[in-house]
This record gives sequence, C-alpha cells and structure tokens, in this order.
Amino acid sequence: MTSRETILARLRAARRPFADTPPPGDYLPVAPVDDERPAALVEHFAARAEALNCTVYRCTDERAALAAILDVIGADRQVLCWDFAHIPLPGLGAALARAGVAVAPPSDPSVRVGITGADAALAATGSLVIASGPGKPRQVSLLPLVHVAVVRADQIVPHLEAWLATVRARGLDAFQAASSTVIISGPSRTADIAMELILGMHGPGELHIVVLEDTSA
Repeated sequence: MTSRETILARLRAARRPFADTPPPGDYLPVAPVDDERPAALVEHFAARAEALNCTVYRCTDERAALAAILDVIGADRQVLCWDFAHIPLPGLGAALARAGVAVAPPSDPSVRVGITGADAALAATGSLVIASGPGKPRQVSLLPLVHVAVVRADQIVPHLEAWLATVRARGLDAFQAASSTVIISGPSRTADIAMELILGMHGPGELHIVVLEDTSA
C-alpha cells in the first residue's frame, strides 16, 4: 500500500465529526436586502454599483439606452459585442450601423469598448452575473478597457442566494452548458502596490451599466 493509499484509508475510516447534527435548513443571505420590491431593487442595485465606481444609466425607454451606449462609444468606429440576440436592447445593431460602428472579432485587443448583456444583476452588491457561451464570448467583458452591460430591470434580483435559487428552479442545464460564469463587481481593480487603488489593472477600467427600467414606454 502506498503512502497515499494509507492516508486516504485512514481518512475514510475516521469517525465523522458531528454525525448526529441535522443539516441546516434555509440559509440566510450573506448580504440581505430589506426591500425586495422591483423599484427598490433597481434603486439599491444602482446605488451599490455606483459605490463600486460603475456608471449607471437608468433608462425608461430604448431610445435613451441606445443614446447612452453611443455616447460611451464616442468617436470609436469599432466595438466588441455579444450577438445582438443576447443583449436585451432591440435596435442596437441598427443603431451601431447608422453610427458607422462595426463589430470587430472578439479577440481584437485594439478595440476600446465591449458591449454585453447580463444573466442577472445582484441588488445587494451591485454585481453582474455574466455567463459566456455561444454568441457570448468572454473576451467582450474582459478584454476592452470599457465594458458596457445592458440589464433589464426584471433581471435584478435581491442577492446571490436568490439568483442561485432561480438557477436551481429552472434546472442546471443552462448553467452547466456555459463555458464560464463570472460575477463582476465594478471595474477591474487592485491595491497590491502601496495600498493604492488602481482601476483597470487586469480588465476593464470602466464599467457602464445601462438599466432598462421600462421598455414599454
């Protein structure tokens, strides 16, 4: 018997601690939200995201959302972008074309702005949940200096635990099919050197979040 097999055998034979302790019931959220009404979730999400150095655009119609995105793009003639079907903003492709903005290959490091949707937004922490997969290349949210994310108000959930409960309720097929799932809380940052906060060190230095509060207007 090898040393490894000996160690594993001892671990398997050891008495399990707290064997008679019942498993926990409902878990309390790590970061609770007092008011879970939809309008309150939007307010809380926007406040928390702005505290993380995000720029939040609360748009009551699609025209305002498109204007906000074009303003961020500015004079650039190229962007990185998810497939438009995965971004909850009808007319985005046509608006980019009218402005003379082309979609570059997702691996192009020279492009300044990347545009994505989001799978969910967490009100408690101002975070975005973004899964990558077909039509949703991960480079779009990681490679450019500026990341623009479009979120519908009904995608904002109270906290991480609420999102996980939704994932379980829908079944894990979509979650397991994603090539990666990341939780983004503000622009990339580090304070490793002299405790000085630097944005954009390992990813986008700017995160712009366009929240569609009422797409029926």
